[in-house]
Amino acid sequence: MGSFGQDLRRERVSRGIELQAISGSTKIVARYLNALEGDQFELLPGGILSKGIVRSYARAVGIDESTWVDRFLAASHPQGVTEDENGWMQFVSNVGQSRARAYARPAMRLRWAGVALLLLVLVGLGWFVFRYVSQRVLADEVQHHTITSAAVVAPGNDTGQ
Repeated sequence: MGSFGQDLRRERVSRGIELQAISGSTKIVARYLNALEGDQFELLPGGILSKGIVRSYARAVGIDESTWVDRFLAASHPQGVTEDENGWMQFVSNVGQSRARAYARPAMRLRWAGVALLLLVLVGLGWFVFRYVSQRVLADEVQHHTITSAAVVAPGNDTGQ
């Protein structure tokens, strides 16, 4: 058993299929097919597109697609984690962080709006208490003044009789 590309080429040649015929039927550029057969995986577009190229190639040749996609993945990424998967994980992480920031902004705005509303209610309550107490003090002063005035006037009437 040779390399992935050699085995793939051997399958194609054994069935008498030209590379240009695969390119024409799958609409895959010939340079990608050559890169695939030459184990030059870095020349492929990467990610799901590379898997699609392998799948289409296998379908055009008439071999098992899933087996060859699995072999491609094993041959192109021997360490187990692909660069595209790392890139994808980084992308997902960045999206998560940006969403967290986006959700944090409205939460902060809402928090500040709540603080402003609380301050407004406290100022309104303070104004109400101030006005109520002022009116009570004024009413008490008026009442005290009235009582004092009545007391001053009343003894003068008693002495005049």
